[in-house]
Amino acid sequence: MVSSLGAVLTLATVAFLSGCTGLPRSGPDPSAVEANATVKAFSAAGNRVGIDYALVDINQSVLARLPKPAGPNLSAGFGSGSSGPPPLTLGIGDVVQVSVFEAQSGGLFIPADAGARPGNYITLPNQTIGRDGTLSVPYANRVKAAGRTVDAVQLDIADRLANRAIEPQVVISTVTSRSMGASVLGDVKQARKIELSPAGERIIDVISEAGGLSVPKEEATVTLQRGGRSITVAYRTLSERPQENIYVQPGDTIFVDRNRRTFLAFGLTGESGRFDFDDSNLSLGEALAKAGGLLDDKAEPQSVLLYRLVERDLLRNIGLDVSRFSARDVPVIFRANLRDPAAFFAVQQFPMQDKDVIYVSTADAVELVKFLSILNSVTASTRDIASSHDVWRN
Repeated sequence: MVSSLGAVLTLATVAFLSGCTGLPRSGPDPSAVEANATVKAFSAAGNRVGIDYALVDINQSVLARLPKPAGPNLSAGFGSGSSGPPPLTLGIGDVVQVSVFEAQSGGLFIPADAGARPGNYITLPNQTIGRDGTLSVPYANRVKAAGRTVDAVQLDIADRLANRAIEPQVVISTVTSRSMGASVLGDVKQARKIELSPAGERIIDVISEAGGLSVPKEEATVTLQRGGRSITVAYRTLSERPQENIYVQPGDTIFVDRNRRTFLAFGLTGESGRFDFDDSNLSLGEALAKAGGLLDDKAEPQSVLLYRLVERDLLRNIGLDVSRFSARDVPVIFRANLRDPAAFFAVQQFPMQDKDVIYVSTADAVELVKFLSILNSVTASTRDIASSHDVWRN
C-alpha cells in the first residue's frame, strides 16, 4: 500500500505541475480553447500579448525626474487680471439711450421759450448700435460706438456738438446689453448668458449666477474659451488658487464638464475595482489605501505594480533606452518594493494619473499553500481508498 500511495502522490504532483485539466476551474481549459480553435493568430514570439513594455523601479532617482502635477494655468494663459476688472465697451446690438444737456436754454436743443422744464436736456429715442458699430446723433452725424467705452463715446459726441450747443454734456445709458455678456454652459444648474457689470465678475461668480455646479466639485472641470483659445482647469483649482479665478471678459464662453478621474486596482488588495480620485492630487500610497491596502496573508509587498502609458521623452530623461519603442507613448510598469521601509516615502511622492492600473502580485508562499492543499486532498482521498480496500479484504 505504501508503494501504491507513493505512486498516487507522484501522479498527483505531476498532474498539478503540468496543469492537469482535471483540476477544478471556473472556465474552459486554455489548452482546450487553443486546440479547438478553427483559426489561430499567434502573438509575437516571447511576448504572448504582443505589446512591448518597460519595467521601471520606483526609487529616488525616478521620483526626482517625474514631472510635478502642475496642470494648465489660466492666469498665465489669459492674464491674472490683478490690475482690476476689464473695461466694458459698447458693442453691436446694444440698445442705448443718449441724453444731451446744455448749460442754458436757447441753445441747439433747448429753445429760449422752454418755460418750466424739468431740466435743460433732451433725451433721444432709444437706438440699437448697428452692424457698422455706430450711433446716430443729430448734428454729430454717425458716431463710432462699438468697441469703445461709454465715457469715450460721451466725450466724442460732446466734442462734435461743442460748436452748436451751449456747453453740451452727454450721458449714455445702456438699455439692453447684448455684447457685455458671457455664456455659462455645461454641467451647471441653469445654463445662461450672464450680463457683466462694471464691478467685474470672476469665473466662480458667473458659475454661481448660473445656479452653481450640478456635479461634484471634485469631478468638475472648467474650460474658458476666449479669442479662439481655450484652457481647461479643475474647478477645485479655482477655489484653492485664487489667482486662477480670473476676471471674465465680454464674449467669453465657460464650459463646465464632469471629468471622472479614476484608477483600477486588481490582485491582492483589500478591495478590487474602479476608484475615484476624490482629490486633485492623489499619490500611489493614497491610492493603495483607498483600495484597502495589501492583504497581509496573500500579497507580495515587493511586487506592487502600476501600469501607465508614458511619453518617450520622460523615459529618456529617467535614463531608459527607448530605441526599441516606435510610438510616442510607451507602455510602462512601475514597480514598488514595499519590503523596503523607504519605499513608503516613495509611494507617497509618486503621483497617480487618470486611468492608472494598480496590480498587487500573489506571494510565492500562497502558491505553495495552494499546491500543498491540493496535495493534502489527494493524500486524504488515497488513504480513504486504502482503508476501504482493507475493509473489503478483511
